[in-house]
Amino acid sequence: MQPLPPVLARLALLLLLAPPAAAQDEALPLPPSLPRLGSGAEYEDCLELTRADPEAAHSLAERWERSGGGEAARHCVALAILGQGDAARAAERLEALAQRSQAPAAARAAVYGQAAEAWTMANQPGRAFAATTLGLILMPDDVELLTDRAMTLVTLNRTVEAIGDLDRVLAIEPRRVEALVLRAAARRRLDRIAEAEADIARALQLMPDSAEALLERGILRQIRGDVAGARRDWERAVVLAPDTPTADLAEQNLALNEAGPQRR
Repeated sequence: MQPLPPVLARLALLLLLAPPAAAQDEALPLPPSLPRLGSGAEYEDCLELTRADPEAAHSLAERWERSGGGEAARHCVALAILGQGDAARAAERLEALAQRSQAPAAARAAVYGQAAEAWTMANQPGRAFAATTLGLILMPDDVELLTDRAMTLVTLNRTVEAIGDLDRVLAIEPRRVEALVLRAAARRRLDRIAEAEADIARALQLMPDSAEALLERGILRQIRGDVAGARRDWERAVVLAPDTPTADLAEQNLALNEAGPQRR
């Protein structure tokens, strides 16, 4: 198992777009860029090893910490623990590190985001919400943390608050497609179908080949009774994003669609 990337890894977004029964339980890869609490070749090597061999990274980071590696070594230890699958222990370490770190606010906020991702993996959305909120105290306009918290709020059935965070994201970055798709899914959950459709139309205007937007538009089309249109969107999503959770959810919806009318 490998750690989640920042902001609930975007694949978490797919869980919000899908019917509740379609939840996934997949490990997600490390992001291409991790927050840094230090610098130097040893730090870079340790972070890179967390991708390839978390157990080896854990051993290396602990030796480094004993020899004075400081915050950077502790950060690598926490990520290695997460990579080994102990999400709750990793979350505790990341949160404590973010609280005590002397690094700049942006780096500390990003580590709070990592703690939130780990809490999500540990199925503790309340702790994830708290971690993202602490990060946002440091960086109130961080769109990654705002999106992250919005996803957690939906998980907690606090959908109106989630939309509030997404409104802030889109005020800062109006062309952020994933925020439009997530807000559409949240609005759909509140039966605000016309507003959801407007968000998806904008998302597809900005990114016509967004598999996630097509997945959500298919759901909205089915709600409107456009079964053929929903099928086309889901089939297109499968073509655009094969062998991904997006495709899996689209295929599940296609199978349910073939089985007959369903309630959403």
